[in-house]
Amino acid sequence: MTTQDVLLILMPWTPDPSWVSSLEHVSPGIQVHSYKTDHGTTEVPDEIPSEIWSKVTVLLTWKAFPTKELAPKLQYVQLLSAGCNHLPGVPLFEDTDVAFCTSNGVHPPQIAEWVFSTFLAFQHHLPEHLENQKLGKWVDPLSDEDTEDAVGLRVGILGYGCIGRQCARVAKAFGMDVYAYTLHERATPESRKDNSFSEPGLGDPEGEFPSKWFHGPEQLNIFLSSDLDLLIILLPLTPKTKGMISKEQFALLSKKKAFVSNAGRGAIVNTDDLVAALDEGLIRGAALDVTDPEPLPAGHKLWGYRNVIITPHCSGNSNHYNERACKILRYNLERRFKGEEVVNRVRKELGY
Repeated sequence: MTTQDVLLILMPWTPDPSWVSSLEHVSPGIQVHSYKTDHGTTEVPDEIPSEIWSKVTVLLTWKAFPTKELAPKLQYVQLLSAGCNHLPGVPLFEDTDVAFCTSNGVHPPQIAEWVFSTFLAFQHHLPEHLENQKLGKWVDPLSDEDTEDAVGLRVGILGYGCIGRQCARVAKAFGMDVYAYTLHERATPESRKDNSFSEPGLGDPEGEFPSKWFHGPEQLNIFLSSDLDLLIILLPLTPKTKGMISKEQFALLSKKKAFVSNAGRGAIVNTDDLVAALDEGLIRGAALDVTDPEPLPAGHKLWGYRNVIITPHCSGNSNHYNERACKILRYNLERRFKGEEVVNRVRKELGY
């Protein structure tokens, strides 16, 4: 059991008083201080008294971090973001043992919805129908068999984390077969379980949905050549994942002319090779919420493809985002009080 926690919240919004009150039930005696900050700021507010900083044990923030001297008792930082690309170079992260935890678990519902709404829109020719609607034109399809529904299609999920597990749940509901790819081997039922935060009834906490698992660099191309109809990219951007999907991988995906859905990071896909794959018809199309470069410049060739759907890095948007981040913090406070490890902790050696 830990000592009494002092929580400092640095957010551009005021936390729900009922949520603040609920923290007493999971971390008895907790003290909570909240200060508003500008969205995305890296500066901590000047008005926070030093006597508060001297007692803070837990911090909820996005990009604003104190020095280790300013917050000598800080033990756990809960990030608002699921990504942690902004941590390298931050002294509090690099030079201390403070636990930094992401908000993995805030995104699965809405990103899974984005993945399948864009894929199904493509499969059902909705972009074309919307263009005809704008023109006031009723255009009958030439055949009733112009649409391939999802039943029996195979989806490969590149990065089987919390978002991937929700995508698997949705895919199974559509009657699809699921293949999973992870960095590390998960050979046993126990290793396939996931104890990270998830909304009740969502995801794949037991790891039961994939019919086949792949892992590590040595199995990447085997995974990509396994008759995938849909490839969902959900990996974080690290030196190991940058450019992971390039010319060789697009050639493997051409086996079934997979549809490529990228909701991870733009630089995981080599953009020039993606353009070439589209030009050569190696893939049936793509949905891109992230690009490289990002934002995608006006006039870039990717804008011109009829079989590409591009959105401005908004697949994670949800009116429940902040609410879920607070649930993760509450869950970790409960685990701390019980003397258990916090979830979603960033591993410095992996970069996520």
